[in-house]
Amino acid sequence: MKKKKLVILTGAGISAESGLKTFRDSDGLWEGYDVTEVATPGAWRRDPKLVLEFYNMRRKNVLEAVPNAAHTGLASLESKFDVHIITQNIDDLHERAGSTNVLHLHGKIFQMRSELNEELVFDIRNDMKLGDLAPDGAQLRPNIVWFEEPVPMIEKAAEITKGAEIFVVVGTSLVVYPAAGLIHLASSRIPKFIVDKRIPYHTILGSIRAIEKPATEGVKELVEILMQEDY
Repeated sequence: MKKKKLVILTGAGISAESGLKTFRDSDGLWEGYDVTEVATPGAWRRDPKLVLEFYNMRRKNVLEAVPNAAHTGLASLESKFDVHIITQNIDDLHERAGSTNVLHLHGKIFQMRSELNEELVFDIRNDMKLGDLAPDGAQLRPNIVWFEEPVPMIEKAAEITKGAEIFVVVGTSLVVYPAAGLIHLASSRIPKFIVDKRIPYHTILGSIRAIEKPATEGVKELVEILMQEDY
């Protein structure tokens, strides 16, 4: 029997319980840094060394983190559904938890690319330094979509979302665009769920079922619901 297409949009809240800090829980600072200092094209032009050091630190944090019950819970849904995860996160915790179909909207912490050619992408597990050059002679930078940059994968994410038969949001405040707009592309006729410890008001309108709990608790409840026969 053909599996139903389950599309899940995840954000920082799902990785928070693995010890990875979220932007919205830290007074506008991201691990002690203002985002304009470390996560914009302007920051890269002003102080690339600082930007590299910041992402080196984040890479270490991700290496030390382990998937939590929310990650493994979503992975377990592949036994019943055709699961497509669209994540705003740059970590690899979904993959390590066993999810096999993950689209990273904002890039990957374990990749680097030429600052001049976004097609020249390479894996990276260690630190990046000034003077590390791509084959085209350009400085290597994190393969991350910074604030103020276009999101190349959003069109693919939109296509996936339009084909959803069930749509779920986990651990995101739905305020970072264009990712936040995906929920509006899912058909109004399909079941929709949102799991977050603080549900934004606008998302509980209409037919969206809200589970206002941290990701680990909320995903456990979500899995129990979705594994029922009528889904």
